[in-house]
Amino acid sequence: MPTKDSARLDDATDAHIVREVSGNARATLAELSVAVGLSVSAVQARLRKLEARGVIAGYRAVVDPEAVGKPLAAFVEITPLDPAQPDNAPELLAHLSEIEACHSIAGQASYMLFVRVATPRDLETLIRDIRLAASVNTRTTVVLQTFYEGRPLLT
Repeated sequence: MPTKDSARLDDATDAHIVREVSGNARATLAELSVAVGLSVSAVQARLRKLEARGVIAGYRAVVDPEAVGKPLAAFVEITPLDPAQPDNAPELLAHLSEIEACHSIAGQASYMLFVRVATPRDLETLIRDIRLAASVNTRTTVVLQTFYEGRPLLT
């Protein structure tokens, strides 16, 4: 498993490759080769090194939430009911598949969850499940529209 220290770019060419792959993870080696001005074998070798060092941690499909029946998105802040309780909310909530992301945050809340569900009733059920599983207070903000997300990290 790569360490955080090993997950770094070596040079501008690595950055260019990462930019290209971030914009189109399905780009062929030939397309990447043209874009960065290296041979196919050089691009392939660099990609393998970037993956081995953890700079490129994986590839995934971007799925339309509405197409899979989860059009309702929300941010849920969670705060422990008892500040003395163990700080293990991420582990206690990992089984809830509706939680797409869990971020430790600064501020009054301890964590910010990003969730996707089918209906407002499903959101209500999920919030109840979160409260019960982790003994937390919640504050929920429903997403009305998303203008962009998942943007490439390097531009």
